[in-house]
Amino acid sequence: MAKLNYLKKLKIIPKRERILIAAILVISGLLSVSFYVRNRKPAEQVVVTVDGKTVTTLDLHKDVDMTIDGYGGSTNHLIIKDGYCSVTDASCPDKVCVRTGKIHRSGELIVCLPNRVVVTVEGEE
Repeated sequence: MAKLNYLKKLKIIPKRERILIAAILVISGLLSVSFYVRNRKPAEQVVVTVDGKTVTTLDLHKDVDMTIDGYGGSTNHLIIKDGYCSVTDASCPDKVCVRTGKIHRSGELIVCLPNRVVVTVEGEE
């Protein structure tokens, strides 16, 4: 008997709410597709900037092990290996750039705010 009363109390989702849910799903799907299409370019190079100025541009497909001199004498250790780029060590206190991990897709980036270093993966022009 309790189940019957419970079923009677259930409300069916009104039509306006179903339309709203469907619209949200469609919009999120369109945004996902546009992001995918925009970043479809194959990743080719890594651009390193310090304090807004481009320091170097490296080929993502050539192995590199280098130290980036950041703002105010700070350093970041950059490694490019097997088509992936990562910062493995930094002189900054929070190490967010190290915890970002490996990046390899066009548009991805690693940022070290205290050292003012930005490492960006870019595709073909």
